[in-house]
Amino acid sequence: MTSAPQAAARTAVRRARVWLTRAAEPGQAAMYALVRLVGPVEAVHLIRSRQAPPTVQSAVGTRSEDDRVDQDISVARRFGIRLVTPEDAQWPVRMLHPMVMATERGLLDIAPPLAVWVRGPVPLDEAVERSVAVIGSRASTAYGEHVAAEIAFGLADRGWTVVSGGALGIDGAAHRAALAAEGVTVAVLAGGLDRPYPAAHGALFERIAGSGLLLSEWPPGCAPYRRRFLIRNRLIAALSAGTVVVEASARSGTASTARRCRELGRSLMAVPGPVTSAVSVGTHELLRGGDDGGARLVTSTGQVLEEVGRLGEDMAQPPRAPPGSRDGLDALARAVLDSVPVRRAVAPERIARAAGVAVLDVLRVLPSLELQDLVELTEGGWRLSQAERRTGDHGAGG
Repeated sequence: MTSAPQAAARTAVRRARVWLTRAAEPGQAAMYALVRLVGPVEAVHLIRSRQAPPTVQSAVGTRSEDDRVDQDISVARRFGIRLVTPEDAQWPVRMLHPMVMATERGLLDIAPPLAVWVRGPVPLDEAVERSVAVIGSRASTAYGEHVAAEIAFGLADRGWTVVSGGALGIDGAAHRAALAAEGVTVAVLAGGLDRPYPAAHGALFERIAGSGLLLSEWPPGCAPYRRRFLIRNRLIAALSAGTVVVEASARSGTASTARRCRELGRSLMAVPGPVTSAVSVGTHELLRGGDDGGARLVTSTGQVLEEVGRLGEDMAQPPRAPPGSRDGLDALARAVLDSVPVRRAVAPERIARAAGVAVLDVLRVLPSLELQDLVELTEGGWRLSQAERRTGDHGAGG
């Protein structure tokens, strides 16, 4: 049973983290280090009394004078938004571990979240335990949206969470496909969850909040400033086992997510587009790679899961051509069939000469080929059947 002092201490920690989500922009390495060192309550005290390290004090600026904790909690409660912190059981420890380790070793220029605001019925850790991000251009094409939807639907249908940024274009197509598959999808947003952006996705966000999660590092009321999209991109990469890029222009915010994937050691995948498409220039650059490695080419859900799934359980089936009419033929039958003219009927002796086999062998094979509707006997001799001529799967017979 929890004692009153313990409950009070937990409440103080929670309120401190609410304050911190508004005090400084997420990802500040100095702020993260201070909170890790002294805890959130003492960190808030140091900042508000102007005793924090200069880098932290500078990151907060005049916000140190503001205290909107009660207001933020009230607004969040009204919109069904809750705060998830590292002290909570549903904090995604495993997924964020690579980012934590890289930050503590000074390998990352942007830190893990101090807390996140979420809306939706699914526990955060469960939502991202098996997840793949599907992201791409806002100015998407019908091709890109179709491919993104196919991959996202397949992932959700096989029990994987689809993570994306809630934007127009590819992001929206991925979210809608996951919902259509009755799966879980997580939209990582760059502003307060009480302010849907883009506004055109208001209805989509309501659907996501009904069965998945809306997630943001910013408290209610915060506007989605342009710089915040780049900050949130690291979280998309961190909360996913891998990221699939479907359409990205030469200058795209998607590139920052791809960079974070590499930094965190996560799988980076890209879907090729038409070489003439401006919105596939970025994906093709990812596929070409560079000094820091490129993206893995994928074209289907199976290939995505082969990259991020369990060894031996999520292998993609190799692409196979549809079975052909000649697949089951032995070498002699193939040689005879290849020598049968397309239109001009000839005698078995002509076929034997062209195939380089005995006439008796030709006479033995032709009836079998006729039963398979590969050749036909006419008044003038033998030729390819009408069905075989339609396939175009024949050699140079006249």
